Amino acid sequence: MTRLFILLQYLIPQHLLSRCIGYVARSEIPWLKNFVIKQFDGIYKIDWAVAIRKDPEQYVSFNDFFTRALIKEARPLTGRLVSPADGLVSVTGDIKQQRAIQAKGHDYSIPQLLGEALPESFNNGSFLTVYLAPSDYHRVHFPQQGALQTARYIPGALFSVNQATATHVPGLFTRNERLVLRITSSAGDYYLVLIGAMIVAGIQPFWDSEPFKAQQPIDRSMQALAVDQGQEAGRFLLGSTAILITQANQNWCVTPGSTIKMGQTLVN
Repeated sequence: MTRLFILLQYLIPQHLLSRCIGYVARSEIPWLKNFVIKQFDGIYKIDWAVAIRKDPEQYVSFNDFFTRALIKEARPLTGRLVSPADGLVSVTGDIKQQRAIQAKGHDYSIPQLLGEALPESFNNGSFLTVYLAPSDYHRVHFPQQGALQTARYIPGALFSVNQATATHVPGLFTRNERLVLRITSSAGDYYLVLIGAMIVAGIQPFWDSEPFKAQQPIDRSMQALAVDQGQEAGRFLLGSTAILITQANQNWCVTPGSTIKMGQTLVN
């Protein structure tokens, strides 16, 4: 069954499927968006208590609901380097020969992921991957204060991002569309990478009101824009994965398979 699931992802028109579902997700027709939100809530049991708007009728579309803001108290910042997102820690580790682990039996080139050479200062660094499930909070935040130097959007495929796909699709994260943010910090530089996935209607950066279009690559200088820890970096219109790559070697206090919340400390 897993092999069939993987094969179908190679065969189906990934972007066309995502655009069709994205059309429904963007719809502002009241009965349609309310129906979709309520069906989603019935399946995933949304925690409405932490949402600022607590009723489906208060959202203009499913996308508006899916990227809903939370009350300030819901995600306190609890360390010097914190989780950029809610989700499941799928893998942690140290950078070795400019590569990172994707899943058992698979690794990938970090320069290929980033779309640029990895600075030598990262050669002894670390990485952490967080998978966002549909029920999770889908805004991604900066894990540490710093200066945002560049933002790179790399179009690509839209394979589903889950453990089964990570185990069977080589270089999964380097195939899918992604947003790469490079941040310098007095506590150590880092990259924050947002990975798109099947049925994701888009990756929306914090500086824009619309998601990227799956067309041409974009390289943007952010002119050392100051960013605070916990500040929003972007959001997923439907779920995916965030990867944190750090210049400093980290003693992670979270382990693969554990669930985390945005703002939760990652290091001892």
